[in-house]
Amino acid sequence: MGNPSKIPPAKRVQYAALPYRLSGRSREVMLVTSRETRRWIIPKGWPHKGKAPHHSAAREAFEEAGVVGAVRRHPLGSFAYEKRFKNGRVVLCEVHVFPLKVRRQNKQWPERRQREVKWVSAKEAAEKVQEPKLSAIIRRLARTPAE
Repeated sequence: MGNPSKIPPAKRVQYAALPYRLSGRSREVMLVTSRETRRWIIPKGWPHKGKAPHHSAAREAFEEAGVVGAVRRHPLGSFAYEKRFKNGRVVLCEVHVFPLKVRRQNKQWPERRQREVKWVSAKEAAEKVQEPKLSAIIRRLARTPAE
């Protein structure tokens, strides 16, 4: 039998919201910066006990970007990334992405001083994020017919 320390760590699950709004005939996507590396990402986080996955995603969108809206029950897709903690530990995460049609952005929200937030075209958002599968999910959202 192999060395147990060589066993890859189990994937942890996170839920993300992909906040969007209609702008004419196209969609704009809201991106936020990560707290540590300041990369452009979408709001995401750990499951909230007792909450459905899409509700956990909507809560992350409010905490990280102050946005409120209608979140879809089914994810558009998922992507994997390595979450790095301040202590140097790395955890592989699988992130399920739920589209969130934004109705409003509050003036106050929990992480407003810790992150930058900006609206960009779906095309620009797909180029700004580093995870290729997240780029593909954003492009898929851009191609879906407007409600």
